[in-house]
Amino acid sequence: MVFKRLLGSGSGGKTADGIPLEADTLLPDEPVRPGEILRGEVVLRALDRDVRIRTVNARLVANAAPAAVTKSTTTDVNTDTGVTLAHFQVTSLFTIPKGEERRVPLRYRLKWETPVSEVRGLPLAGMRIGLYTEVDADGIADRTDVDAVRIETTPLHETLLDAFAAAGYTCHSAWVDPEYIPRTEREILYSRQGFHLAATDADHPRNMELYLHSNAVGAEIYLRRAALAEKDWWGKPPALRYVAAHHEIGHVDFEAKARQWIDNVAALPDTAVDDRERVDYHLDSPRWWRDT
Repeated sequence: MVFKRLLGSGSGGKTADGIPLEADTLLPDEPVRPGEILRGEVVLRALDRDVRIRTVNARLVANAAPAAVTKSTTTDVNTDTGVTLAHFQVTSLFTIPKGEERRVPLRYRLKWETPVSEVRGLPLAGMRIGLYTEVDADGIADRTDVDAVRIETTPLHETLLDAFAAAGYTCHSAWVDPEYIPRTEREILYSRQGFHLAATDADHPRNMELYLHSNAVGAEIYLRRAALAEKDWWGKPPALRYVAAHHEIGHVDFEAKARQWIDNVAALPDTAVDDRERVDYHLDSPRWWRDT
């Protein structure tokens, strides 16, 4: 257990000099999957006086930049960067007497769309997910250092990645863009995880991008030729959409499907195709709307 001494400025401009609070967030060193509950504990200690806590919040962040290249004081990542996956309240409105400690349970059900950082217990290249805790108290507004969160693939993720590997495409790395997949329902507004698939067969496109937009039923699958440097969805080669359900695992030949999907994408052009519809309409002045 490593406590961080919180000495930030509080509301109203008051400084926290002389009234520090120690805080630490404890997370089990075991993976959790999208759709499951992330569990932990926030430990708070009042050192020099009674401290009235207003709120304790937690923020889940993907792919924050290394602290070595930022002005962050954290040792692992700079939590001012990266993609926010969730921001939720842990507790609020209580007082910690001087010299005492309070332990607050942390519980949060991960959205099905939450990006993953592990595949079968192995780190996924390019992915870092962490959580830090924000404390707002009398005279104190600060946050803890980031704590690593292990989020592993669902069985459907693994089945699909295995199918592509059997079809000649292995998962090389993954990333998260602060964007969304167009025309999808989503609970995390701006988060889109892609998987870089590299071919072992020269007869197919050398690199492809795979997106798995998960939900409680299964996943929407988007596959396209890779354009890893391009971040705009519509600036990339066209993507084809497929679906798979959790209950189909063990009952559907996903390897055969993956081979067919790859052939379908290989037949598409390798240049961007923007198929959004533009609709002109007039109210008091000319306007236009484009679907997303």
